[in-house]
Amino acid sequence: MTKHPIEVITSVERRRRWSREEKERLVAACFEPGAVISEVARAAGIHVSQLFRWRKELCRIEEPSMQVSSTLVPLIVSETAPAAQSAAPETPVPPPPRRKRSDVTIELGRGRRVRVDSDIDTEALGR
Repeated sequence: MTKHPIEVITSVERRRRWSREEKERLVAACFEPGAVISEVARAAGIHVSQLFRWRKELCRIEEPSMQVSSTLVPLIVSETAPAAQSAAPETPVPPPPRRKRSDVTIELGRGRRVRVDSDIDTEALGR
């Protein structure tokens, strides 16, 4: 029988705490030419997803806030532009009355049908 060494862990493992400088050093190593992120993570003893999360957190670009700014915009006034209509309130124009839609179905036989609108040009239908 062969004896193999066995490691017995008697205490509870704790989370490792990484300082910001250590995180920045590892993330910077990812951006070096020819660097492979999985190799950088393996060398540091962390999972690749952890390195990706740090990279996302440390390389976050602040999005511009949606603040209203007062900036001047150039305006060109043309002599040929039509004059604006008066701002007098107009009575709303009612929509045209809806006409009833009726389709015509032509049975050609053998289960074939042609459906056309009732106002189709008869010459076009004959062709």
